[in-house]
Amino acid sequence: MAAYAVGILNDVVMGPPIVEYLERIDDTLHPHGGRFVVHGSPNEMQEGDDPGTLIVIEFPNLDRVRAWYGSTAYQAIVSLRAGNSRGVIFFVDGVDAEHLATDVLRPPAP
Repeated sequence: MAAYAVGILNDVVMGPPIVEYLERIDDTLHPHGGRFVVHGSPNEMQEGDDPGTLIVIEFPNLDRVRAWYGSTAYQAIVSLRAGNSRGVIFFVDGVDAEHLATDVLRPPAP
């Protein structure tokens, strides 16, 4: 099942370090099956305050997300982003095509 690396960034300083990060990140994603599905488009807010710039990267599964983030290639560039922005990064599992809202009411399978 697909899993996602999600970032919500604020105060991004669009200088040379961020440009270098953007130029190098794609090469870190491909070996792990990662691809951008949301990348910095403006949020069209309907409720609440704008949390920041949303980035969503899809991977085949959570193990691949973890492998990408911990990879030597990504760790070599992560400081370029982290040192020039503020935000949160987290991983989350996706759901299958048959998922219903009420599925979250069932206890997790052992």
